[in-house]
Amino acid sequence: MTERRVAVVGFDTAELLDIACVTTTLVMANHLGAPARPYDVVLAAPGGGPIVCGSGFTLLSQQSLERLVGPLDTLVVSGGLAVERAAADARLVGHVRRLAKESRRVASVCTGAAILAATGLLDGHRATTHWQFAARLAARHPEVTVDPSPIYIREGNISTAAGITSALDLTLAFIEEDHGAELARQVARHLVTYLHRPGNQAQMSMFTAASPPRDALVRRLVDHIAGHPDGDLGTVALAALAGVTPRHLTRLFLEHLGQTPGRFVRQARTEAAAHLLASTALPLASVAAKCGFGSAETLRQAFTSRYGIPPSRYREAHAARRARA
Repeated sequence: MTERRVAVVGFDTAELLDIACVTTTLVMANHLGAPARPYDVVLAAPGGGPIVCGSGFTLLSQQSLERLVGPLDTLVVSGGLAVERAAADARLVGHVRRLAKESRRVASVCTGAAILAATGLLDGHRATTHWQFAARLAARHPEVTVDPSPIYIREGNISTAAGITSALDLTLAFIEEDHGAELARQVARHLVTYLHRPGNQAQMSMFTAASPPRDALVRRLVDHIAGHPDGDLGTVALAALAGVTPRHLTRLFLEHLGQTPGRFVRQARTEAAAHLLASTALPLASVAAKCGFGSAETLRQAFTSRYGIPPSRYREAHAARRARA
């Protein structure tokens, strides 16, 4: 039986979960009887030596990266604390580039996107990485469209996962692609995990992604926006509520939230709509009204821009996953 050869690339200070979420999920698929072409998983490292993970635990690699040759079914590059040093290692990057040409599918996990970016494979593509690392990746590789929101992005044969456990979601997507939804469901059940979060799901809620704004006025307005998505949340109205000028309000939002009031409000309303779509049967027009959108079409445009799919498909996907659970 022909096996699907999967190589996971690690390096010193690689994140243990970046590696294990991929390898354990694929091996579980084998145990549950991948009907054809089970996975042959190998952990490769520069020089074939041990990998001292960021946690301090040591993994023994099974293959020297330099001696690993294709063809490969899937090449996965892990992330880790010293990823910038790894991405600056011309030999490591060169071997990843070489193996990518011999692989049907290429992926990165978390900050491993920096290594793929260094190979040039992400040029002209949309990619994601851990939300804390996204701005740095975008600054160093302006030719890559870095989107810090989704838990993973798949473009053609290249995939990027946002961080750590999102590798599990991406690997489940690979299993479903290779062997069908039923095996992916069985693997998810055995791993006691959600089957499986859609790639366009946000890495985390905008209201929990970071500490509350330090500025008391901005913090009060954020709470107001979250509690009143259907209210008048225009910049002029918010400025009046705060007792400042619209111009000063915009400066405060840019300083403490990194975006204008209008953009923050649009994001908050879209996230509120996603919650209602996933948890209620309200018609789209009602969802739009409750979340401050003028019409179902306005909601559709904002939702598609943020999540990559229209609200109707988002709701269908959540309903289908609940039915399979």
